[in-house]
Amino acid sequence: MTAALASAVPLDLAEWQARRRAHEERVDAWLAPHLARRRTGRKHPVEDFLFTYYSHRPAQLRRWHPGAGVMLRGADPAEFGRDYRAAAAGLTLDTEGVRARRAESVGWIRALLAATAGRPAHLGCFGMHEWAMVYRQTQDEVRHNAWPLRLSPERTAEVVEERGVRCSHFDAYRFFTAPARPLNVLTPSRERQHELEQPGCLHANMDLYKWAYKLSPLVPSELVADAFALAREIRALDMRASPYDLAALGYPPVRVETAEGRAEYAVAQRGFAERAAGLRARLLAALAA
Repeated sequence: MTAALASAVPLDLAEWQARRRAHEERVDAWLAPHLARRRTGRKHPVEDFLFTYYSHRPAQLRRWHPGAGVMLRGADPAEFGRDYRAAAAGLTLDTEGVRARRAESVGWIRALLAATAGRPAHLGCFGMHEWAMVYRQTQDEVRHNAWPLRLSPERTAEVVEERGVRCSHFDAYRFFTAPARPLNVLTPSRERQHELEQPGCLHANMDLYKWAYKLSPLVPSELVADAFALAREIRALDMRASPYDLAALGYPPVRVETAEGRAEYAVAQRGFAERAAGLRARLLAALAA
């Protein structure tokens, strides 16, 4: 028996099947509305984002993995795929094989998570990244043009210019309109991501979902689902604070163009940063283990 197999935490058949069933039921509650909209061609600017922006498919999110260091008693190897190894005692993830095959990406993700966790949270952006994505565009040109802007294009531009833009997240910055990019105090790039990403950023904290699923099956699927749940809440704030009027969908605006709205945004942003810190720590601990 290998050292890894000897140290694996055993789960009886009933125990791991109950965990898998609970994960599937939790995820199904998120998937069902999205899949129903997809069948009819309807779009939702908030709820569909995590399925269209990120590459993890619904079936992949639903699939359960126990994570590294776990032995599944009574498991059928055919249910879990090529990354698992069967022994008389049970089924375990081939952790060393997965890590060796994905060493570069695992190391990149670990370094990013650690660097982000080591910085203070900056909470003064007030969601202006979403405003910069529609800056100096007409209603027809904006990304979610089926939904009206709360303010006129002229007033929207004035808000961006009055508040300024302090975005450190490359994957938000790359969607800025061309006239908005020079207004940002930073010039994020993929190469500077480890240098600039900070734990108060809504998009950095949504991306914990991306890093969690990219680390799967090394991390348990419950952790991936926890990251998805947080990202889903963050996306709602992101769009409530955006220039779009989504009140008809049940998303009352956070009016960041006002002092009261900015205060409301900062409180919510701080809460998300605190919750994301816990998820980031869990991902790092899973990698360390």
